[in-house]
Amino acid sequence: MNPQDQRSDPQSTATAGNPPAADSMGSAAGGGLNTAVDLLGDDSGELSQEEYEKLLGLYDDTLRDLSEGQVVKGRVVKILANEVIVDVGYKSEGMIDIDEFTTRDGLNVSEGDEIEVLLEKTENKEGYLVLSKEKAEKMKVWERVEAAYREGVPITGRIVDRIKGGLAVDIGIRAFLPGSLVDLRPVRNLDSYKGQELDMRVIKVNRRRGNIVLSRKAILEEENREKKQKTLDSLEEGKVVLGVVKNITEYGAFIDLGGLDGLLHITDMSWGRINHPSELFSIGDKVEIVVLKFDAERERVSLGYKQRTPDPWANVEERYPIGSRVSGKVVSLTDYGAFVELEEGVEGLIHVSAMSWTKRVKHPSKIVNVDETVEAMVLDLDKENRRLSLGLKQTEPNPWALIDQKYEVGSRITGKVRNLTNFGAFIEVEDGVDGLVHISDLTWSKRIKHPSEILQKGDEVEAVILKIDTENQRLSLGIKQLQPNIWDEFFRLHNVGDVLRGKVVRLTEFGAFVELDSGVEGLVHVSEFSMERVENPETYFDLDDEIEVKIIKIDPTENKVGLSVKAIVQDTQTSDMAAFSHDGGGISLGDMVGAELDKRRGKSKRRRDRYDDDDD
Repeated sequence: MNPQDQRSDPQSTATAGNPPAADSMGSAAGGGLNTAVDLLGDDSGELSQEEYEKLLGLYDDTLRDLSEGQVVKGRVVKILANEVIVDVGYKSEGMIDIDEFTTRDGLNVSEGDEIEVLLEKTENKEGYLVLSKEKAEKMKVWERVEAAYREGVPITGRIVDRIKGGLAVDIGIRAFLPGSLVDLRPVRNLDSYKGQELDMRVIKVNRRRGNIVLSRKAILEEENREKKQKTLDSLEEGKVVLGVVKNITEYGAFIDLGGLDGLLHITDMSWGRINHPSELFSIGDKVEIVVLKFDAERERVSLGYKQRTPDPWANVEERYPIGSRVSGKVVSLTDYGAFVELEEGVEGLIHVSAMSWTKRVKHPSKIVNVDETVEAMVLDLDKENRRLSLGLKQTEPNPWALIDQKYEVGSRITGKVRNLTNFGAFIEVEDGVDGLVHISDLTWSKRIKHPSEILQKGDEVEAVILKIDTENQRLSLGIKQLQPNIWDEFFRLHNVGDVLRGKVVRLTEFGAFVELDSGVEGLVHVSEFSMERVENPETYFDLDDEIEVKIIKIDPTENKVGLSVKAIVQDTQTSDMAAFSHDGGGISLGDMVGAELDKRRGKSKRRRDRYDDDDD
């Protein structure tokens, strides 16, 4: 049936001067009109003009006084294909588009339901009221939002989308939540809030522009103030509290104790070694911690996690007495040693000097590796400074302990050349014990610049033990000592004043070295060249010159021999003069000295000339 056929219209049921039928009026006015007819006491259906006007007045009294823009209650009287008919107690019924009642789950209204609607218009061209359920709901929401704004009460909404600058929120109507007001701290991923229902505070509302701005941060700040005060009232040093890991840094973790953050420093996380707090904690973890320090005035709290368990250093001397053997894992290597964890919170240091009896360890990685399990001996314990000294080599016998009992100075040994240096050669005497042959103890006769001129790495050689120093673990060896000492023989056969013939083997700024015998050299100082001053020895002698020299000084301790050419000249002049004096000759001493000087000058001049020619 067409809705137009259902509506009550006095114009269509009565003409001027003829009152409408009572049942027609009753359908329009409802039960109130029927009551009025009963009061008239005439059930014939025929009304006089006076009765009709009286009845019409009663009918008007039954209608509600409605105005446009008003939200009223109504009853669903009919559901059609595209509209829903609603009776709000007015002279005509209202129509609402059925889409306003349709959700994803289907139609959410039934005939007879009481609903609230907005009266947009008292009558459209068809005579119906223009109603809207959606606008009524929105108006109610606006009223609720404005009330929440005035009274400062929270409002609940669902995050529906991320938009520029923040989030779109459904609170019955669309509202805006700025990104900076979503949380107490900046939020990097706003998308994670989509679909969540949150309590927020209305901080701005403008119905005319349809603008609503919300803040969740305001709610959280208020909650935090309450929690913070409660936490401050309950905190005390030494108390065990429960918190949530809020943030992690390189130096520690911040724990939310309930409106108040406390710092759990990395040094208070574990008695053992950790490189980063993330090894133990993750953001959001619930942890039980101890309040170490609490400053109520500055609202600062220092927390401890390791303090929940006893300090492992409390009785460490009982578990690791000096001299005991222990086992642990290498946890760190440095240039000076290796740190070994004996248990959580207790580490010891094996210094590089305590790693090997025989090897000169340049870096601990040459002996041990990280995560390797090693056995060591406790050498020293400093409980106050939490230091434990360990030794690796002390777990093995010291090969130097009995070295002075197995060998004595002067005894001969045979070993392999293990290494060559600028200052000598290292010979392996036995496993773990090396001796040094200094470069000066390689040969009596040759002057060498490097041991490689005589020895090669890997050579089997014989040597004599010269010195044993077990305290410093040093063994001095000599190879030239296998042969007789040519210096001893030389000093036995020669004395100061002897004149010898030798060969110039080296020239220096201060003189000339002359080889007197195999391996025996003496020095002619430049002042002993001539009666005259000599500036450059190379202008006076050449290498390999055969010359006569006189021994003027002997030092058996240092194996040094001082020589002189000038002394021979002086001796010659003295003897010649004595001979002339004896024969009564007429040559004076001055003549003889002058002649000898002329002779030396001539020889020196010839050498200088040859030297200059060589330079040219």
